[in-house]
Amino acid sequence: MLTDLIRNHRSVDAVEIPPVGWKAHEEGVDKLLRSFRAVPKDKRVRLAKKTSNLFRGRSGQQVGLDVSGLGGVIEVDPIAQTAEVQGMCTYEDLVDATLPHGLMPFVVPQLKTITLGGAVTGMGVESTSFRDGLPHESVLEMDILTGSGEILTCSREENVDLFRLFPNSYGSLGYAVRLKIELRAVKPYVELREVRFHDFESLARTLDDVSRTHSYDGVDVHGLDGVVFSPEESYLVMARFTEEDGPTSDYTREEIFYRSLQHARGIRRDRLTVRDYIWRWDTDWFWCSRAFGAQNPRVRKVWPRQLRRSSFYWKLVRLDRKYELEYNFIKKPKGLPRGERVVQDIEVTPENLPEFLRWFFTASDIQPVWLCPIRLREGVEDLVGTGSLAADSPAPWPLYPLRPDQTWVNVGFWSGVEGNHVDPSAPGNGAFNRVIEAKVSELGGHKSLYSEAFYSPEEFAELYGGDLPERIKALTDPDSRFPGLYEKTVNDA
Repeated sequence: MLTDLIRNHRSVDAVEIPPVGWKAHEEGVDKLLRSFRAVPKDKRVRLAKKTSNLFRGRSGQQVGLDVSGLGGVIEVDPIAQTAEVQGMCTYEDLVDATLPHGLMPFVVPQLKTITLGGAVTGMGVESTSFRDGLPHESVLEMDILTGSGEILTCSREENVDLFRLFPNSYGSLGYAVRLKIELRAVKPYVELREVRFHDFESLARTLDDVSRTHSYDGVDVHGLDGVVFSPEESYLVMARFTEEDGPTSDYTREEIFYRSLQHARGIRRDRLTVRDYIWRWDTDWFWCSRAFGAQNPRVRKVWPRQLRRSSFYWKLVRLDRKYELEYNFIKKPKGLPRGERVVQDIEVTPENLPEFLRWFFTASDIQPVWLCPIRLREGVEDLVGTGSLAADSPAPWPLYPLRPDQTWVNVGFWSGVEGNHVDPSAPGNGAFNRVIEAKVSELGGHKSLYSEAFYSPEEFAELYGGDLPERIKALTDPDSRFPGLYEKTVNDA
């Protein structure tokens, strides 16, 4: 068992990732199509992926499709600043293929094994999202395997409805097998200013102002996120990409990034290489590695550096889920009930952020939480009114309700609560998560669907595109080879 846990983990350092080329991509697509055609027509299908960053179960009798040939970068064009990428390519491989050219994707989600196709059909945010929106906004063109077994190319000019409705569809409309994306020129170092706040109102005002102006105290801000430890202690981390050489910190070793942010007052400064900045959260899975003892100084000294990464912690989580290790060896002997997993990313506007944070820190003992502002990219409003099905939607990406010129704040919290958090108004499975959903809806917000969701069909339709998922699915997947969006994200199909 131990051998299986530690096998096949890449170093935390960069490795050379050569492009696979178009011939290998064509062979990977052929392998995928052969596996699709081999599935009986009365069976539903899914991807046969070895890894996943989803925090919800999967039920039903679905047959896995062979995507083993779709995990690479096809080519990088450093002149046009674009990349042709296969759908199952991880961001770790994508970053290591583009950084040697002085380029990076516009938005790189925090965990190395998130795939480009997964981030586009799902939800991905990071510190550049206040300037560059979401991963799908830098997509120029996609090839999507639909439920009819056909691969459709979509863009702003071709199959526009599928292009607009694919983001946040979570595989209910098909799977991206190729994506052409824009890349951004990037400098080799990142300077950080870590600003402490003692109340939520000033935190929210500053976060909103920097999100709109892209500067703080007269200095450009290229990356922006934050951490809240308590109502009296929170930080905004403002990043500036730079060519200036100098000493850099390394949080893949003894020091822990999120703990380094904590200081008494004012501003703390830090420097990282651009790659270490991109993956600063992966080393300790934000702060979730503490659940495995990896932040204990004595344990950390003997914890292999190559296993300080989210993909290894995921293996530990799956092991715990399979054998219920925490419950059987810690809680059950003490007569304690099973806890409730609370793994969510929600979005509210800056004006509602203080109320949500005050409520959350009163309602639970989960801490810290992550903040990441989001604004759609300039020019994306041109999508509104395009396509035939989605023409009437006021949102450029109708299955996720973000509109241009509005700042949203992603609040991420990944932990659990004990049984005493169960609210009588929301009994049963997911009780506290249901309370969170109700509070977020009360504040006019919404949440990502990578984790458990408990919405009624009516609530879900109001938040995530109305009848548009079913209308586009009737065209691209008339035989329902893929589960519908509500089935997948709420009913775990």
